[in-house]
Amino acid sequence: MSQATSINQRPLQPFHLAFPVTSLEHARAFYGGLLGCAEGRSSPEWVDFDFFGHQLVAHLAPEEAGHRNVNAVDGHDVPVRHFGVVLSMDDWHALAARLKDAGTQFVIEPHIRFKGQVGEQATMFFLDPCGNALEFKAFADIGRLFAR
Repeated sequence: MSQATSINQRPLQPFHLAFPVTSLEHARAFYGGLLGCAEGRSSPEWVDFDFFGHQLVAHLAPEEAGHRNVNAVDGHDVPVRHFGVVLSMDDWHALAARLKDAGTQFVIEPHIRFKGQVGEQATMFFLDPCGNALEFKAFADIGRLFAR
């Protein structure tokens, strides 16, 4: 089954991502407060979040948190290690506005990448308070998500 077929014919399954943070308090404020992700189970060393329907687990591991390397993509230095979600265009604009209103320092400001090309997309990069890079993107046509 091709990627294009799978996105159009199979329901997406939630993914699970565990990642390091320097502070669970900061992670809760950022993911739960600013991004609005509901908190699930937790312990003194980790906390689960409902990250747009996916299971995101922040593990206390200060020495591993943060991004270190970048690659050039469409004229920007993109953090190599990052994660995020593909939103609808309306939700992407609403999140960009909320982040700007909150004074978020962007690694890459909200903009349209690959303008006029098959992979045209809205994108933005920012760091959580523990230095982990996030990318949120949107496509005018979600069918172009895997287009070549």
